[in-house]
Amino acid sequence: MKAIITASLLLAASSALAQQAANPPRPVWTVETLPQPAPLTAETNKQPNPYRSEFGFLKLPPGRVMGSTSAVGVDSRGHIWVAERCGANSCGNSLIDPIMEFDEKGNFIKAFGGGLTVFSHGFYVDAADNIWLTDARAMPGKGATVLKFSPDGKLLMTLGKPGVQGKGTDVFTEPNAVIVAKNGDIFVADGHEADRGVARILKYDKTGKFLMQWGQPGKGQGDLEVPHALAMDSKGRLYVGDRWNNRVQVYTQKGKLLHSWTQFGRPSGLFIDKNDILYSGDSESRRPVGYGYNPGWQRGIRIGSVKDGKVTAFIPDPDPNPDGGATSGAEGLWVDKDGIIYGAQVKERTVARHLPQK
Repeated sequence: MKAIITASLLLAASSALAQQAANPPRPVWTVETLPQPAPLTAETNKQPNPYRSEFGFLKLPPGRVMGSTSAVGVDSRGHIWVAERCGANSCGNSLIDPIMEFDEKGNFIKAFGGGLTVFSHGFYVDAADNIWLTDARAMPGKGATVLKFSPDGKLLMTLGKPGVQGKGTDVFTEPNAVIVAKNGDIFVADGHEADRGVARILKYDKTGKFLMQWGQPGKGQGDLEVPHALAMDSKGRLYVGDRWNNRVQVYTQKGKLLHSWTQFGRPSGLFIDKNDILYSGDSESRRPVGYGYNPGWQRGIRIGSVKDGKVTAFIPDPDPNPDGGATSGAEGLWVDKDGIIYGAQVKERTVARHLPQK
């Protein structure tokens, strides 16, 4: 009897730890520990909105509901890819296929990846239409990885060790985003919760061999606090959405800091198109002291050229009370060849698209 009770207690403890790993609490911040808000200008929230927004255009298969999603991409055929969290906000105990493919009209094609992920987060579609996904949380046997899939769903590469979180170069704590350079080098942003003590960029070659890393938690120039998104311009410069510091940090591929931009808001998602136009999804700016503190800045998608850093367009968050929650509007971003913006929205559990007005 004693052995049975002991085994039951161990099983319960293991289950509790797994649940805690899958859904870690947000840290409590005081005014002293909050990053400084970005400076306001007369144009901070006043740029024109030359887009028409559509919601609910993706047609899910019968019986399927969309879970929270911060991952959207478009391939060379114009097909739309979404990674969602199994109809909820976690795939930890689900076998639902979280990675879905739709045609350009929003018709469902297929899904895959069931049982491999915990918390689908960052997305990248490379030049060969391979699908890269970061899994930002972990539980025993899965999560805390970067997964590379072929377009037909074959797992081609795993960076990190499934279910193992750490600060080494062969493991991740909470990988947020991934991007692949023209030469095949892979960049991963690691560190989703500030209280974990990890905020870094890791670089690997095309085979997954570790090359280098940079970044540390902090508010100073070059420091990072929740590097949440990655983008790359035509010159190969790496743009990091330094979300908790309310800025975009621009680096060389060897980690040299070039610019620190605050004019693009509090970035949750970044994308740079073929014309070097930067799209920044601010899903968190809030006035109340606490999480998302960035008074005066409205949530929405800010758009401008990386050539001069000027914001020229702004799509406001449609949420009538964005200060009422930790997130709303687009986190993950992608822009197709026709200039249509796709925004993956965590709170609303949907993907919106924003079409340029003719």
